[in-house]
Amino acid sequence: MISVENITKSFGNRILFEGVSFKINPRERIGLVGRNGHGKTTLFGLMAGEESMDNGAIVIPRNYRIGYVRQKIEFTEKTVLKEGMRGLPESESDHCWKVEKILTGLGFSQADMEKDPLEFSGGYQVRLNLAKVLVSEPDMLLLDEPTNYLDITSIRWVERFLVNWPHEVMLITHNRSFMDKIITHTVGIHRRKVRKIAGNTGKYYAQLAQDEEIYEKTRSNDERRRKEVEQFITRFRAKARLANMVQSRIKTLKKTEKLGKLEKIKSLDFSFKSSPFSGKHVMTARDLSFSYQPDKPLIRNFNISIGSGERICIVGKNGKGKTTLLKLLAEAITPQQGEVTYNPRITKGVFEQTNIRSLVDTRTVEEEMLSSHPDVDRQSARNICGAMMFEGDDALKKISVLSGGEKSRVMLGKLLVTPVNLLLLDEPTNHLDMESCDALLAAIDSFDGVVIMVTHNEMFLHALAQRLIVFQNDRIEVFAGSYGDFLEKVGWEHESPVQKPEGEEAVLKLTKKELRQKRSEIVTKRGKVLKPIEKSIAKAENDIGRFEDELSELNLAMQEASQNQNAKKIVELSRSIHKCQSEIDRIFDELEKLTNFLEEKQAKFEKKLEEFE
Repeated sequence: MISVENITKSFGNRILFEGVSFKINPRERIGLVGRNGHGKTTLFGLMAGEESMDNGAIVIPRNYRIGYVRQKIEFTEKTVLKEGMRGLPESESDHCWKVEKILTGLGFSQADMEKDPLEFSGGYQVRLNLAKVLVSEPDMLLLDEPTNYLDITSIRWVERFLVNWPHEVMLITHNRSFMDKIITHTVGIHRRKVRKIAGNTGKYYAQLAQDEEIYEKTRSNDERRRKEVEQFITRFRAKARLANMVQSRIKTLKKTEKLGKLEKIKSLDFSFKSSPFSGKHVMTARDLSFSYQPDKPLIRNFNISIGSGERICIVGKNGKGKTTLLKLLAEAITPQQGEVTYNPRITKGVFEQTNIRSLVDTRTVEEEMLSSHPDVDRQSARNICGAMMFEGDDALKKISVLSGGEKSRVMLGKLLVTPVNLLLLDEPTNHLDMESCDALLAAIDSFDGVVIMVTHNEMFLHALAQRLIVFQNDRIEVFAGSYGDFLEKVGWEHESPVQKPEGEEAVLKLTKKELRQKRSEIVTKRGKVLKPIEKSIAKAENDIGRFEDELSELNLAMQEASQNQNAKKIVELSRSIHKCQSEIDRIFDELEKLTNFLEEKQAKFEKKLEEFE
């Protein structure tokens, strides 16, 4: 077990986190979440012993090995196999079969084993970096954005590998779907504190939102009570008969900690502007062919017709031509054979990873927005900067000082300048943190036009895809259906069939009528179980409202008693106010427990219903 005990870390005057404590127990797989720049990678550095903390300690058992998969890549050997073998323990230094097995799982062919690591693309270099740590079989894995540059089949392989990993894992990734399939617990860095919960990221963020809502209600009530006490002290400070009560309240005020207002945290908040389009036909690609080398065609005789409002995702392994196809469809490059024809009323918005290099280092964020279109004025540019989390002086930052994630947000901002009815997006989630990915997904989902997107993010695929363009088995095929349909009916090459959840085989044998009956039974049972909990929640909410009304009446009565200088009445009312507020606090605690219980039961019934869809 690893024990993180009361650690604090800061850079200059900026505190990343303070007084942080949590434990990592055997076989736990932990997802570390938090905004970019809030200290996730720094916490990894502390756990790996590569950074020093200001206070506290991290207690690690003797002979416990931590394998750290960093984003930075360094190679020293001349072949992939030898580089991979550098990760083996000394006692297994000749176990090349183990290295070959993991490298093969990550997409390396037998011929690749003898190639120079520097010959490979960034994605394959990331895989080799990952393989070096995996073969060492450490007691714990720290993985910092392991899915960056990996294609979808490699991501799924890593996912299966980590789920079956027999030791501890701690993971940073912007890919929520990937994280949630692996983790048993979530650790979040938020407002310089760290919290650990059992469960996935959805449960963590729901709990966080609920806690902050309760905190704000408590703070508001405390602030109101504080003002009432301060008014009492001011009014009766000079009254000798009430001197003891005044002093008592002064002491109470000093002892009571004043709850500060929660600091506003910047969030990505935007929507794509849609230009009107009433037609049915958007574009057609006929017999498209393209290659960078004459003897290695990437795209051959590809055809597709795209209609209004469609969501199409392009998926497959890296290096097979996904980005090239998107560029052909965007008319950014010319096909060597075939043609792309557009409805003349279509206006395109294009996001490409390579477009980040088109940003001018000497410009500010605001200047980049202004340069996007001649009709953009300074106020519009500032509004877009704010939506992309570049508020105030942040809009005046030079492009040269921005991180990869910030540059991606600039590129997204430039897409917002003019209304479009077709979005062509190439891996738009790269470099964005989890919260920003959620905002992007919501923006794409609410966009009225057509979306064609290259992505390896399975959360986006499940949420958006109506059709898929699949690069697999040296072919390009258009699959008519959702990503879930594709996995069920076709699946990825070299993957074993997905194990069905217990009972699913029996479900598949049921007739439609039997399925409806089963769902009806579950819905009926759900109503019986949830209704009493919902009634209790409604009663608690009504009771809070009733006591708050009573509290308002008592406060009015207190003001009247104060004006009349009725000391006896003031004492009685003070007791009643205290009793009433105590009841409100008690019911709030009860309401929180009931709400958590309701959410837990709802989730269980939803899971059961999904089995009979």
